[in-house]
Amino acid sequence: MPAWHRVLDEVLHDRRSALVGYAALFTLDRRDAEDLVHDAIVRTFAKPRALTDVYTAEGYVRSVIRTMFIDSARRTASWRTKVHLLADTGHAPSPEHATAAALDVRAALAGLTPRERAVAVLRYFDDLTVPEVAHELGLSTGAVKRYLFDATAKLRTALGPDVLPHDPDAAVESGSHL
Repeated sequence: MPAWHRVLDEVLHDRRSALVGYAALFTLDRRDAEDLVHDAIVRTFAKPRALTDVYTAEGYVRSVIRTMFIDSARRTASWRTKVHLLADTGHAPSPEHATAAALDVRAALAGLTPRERAVAVLRYFDDLTVPEVAHELGLSTGAVKRYLFDATAKLRTALGPDVLPHDPDAAVESGSHL
């Protein structure tokens, strides 16, 4: 039996309950913690790794538990900001309404400079953070905030005030661009 099989057996038999307890500190629910531990163990042992003892493997699984929990929380938070876009209003918009809305968005985006458009698409469509947008476009975070502030103002003017969510990550203090 390969060494990692022995380590996996020891983690499952000797350390599983401790790992579930650890995961429960994050999830606050035993069933969710068990699912999280299961997924973390699968992710840990799905690829060959140099895990030669149970303590190293347990530390690695704990790290995967933390990462998976944080990633899940981020996805959930992101989903909550977008779920209203998919909410069933009881009736489907007519094709004419959908086409008009698409044309309105296209016209509003056409009113932006290329930089403003790129920043707005990366921030609101790709859901990147301001530092991630800055990295993608090779700009400073201050420049991204300025472009995003201007783009958001133009889009709200063109499409209405409730179109874009408030973005505290991109807030620009009055006069800070001077």
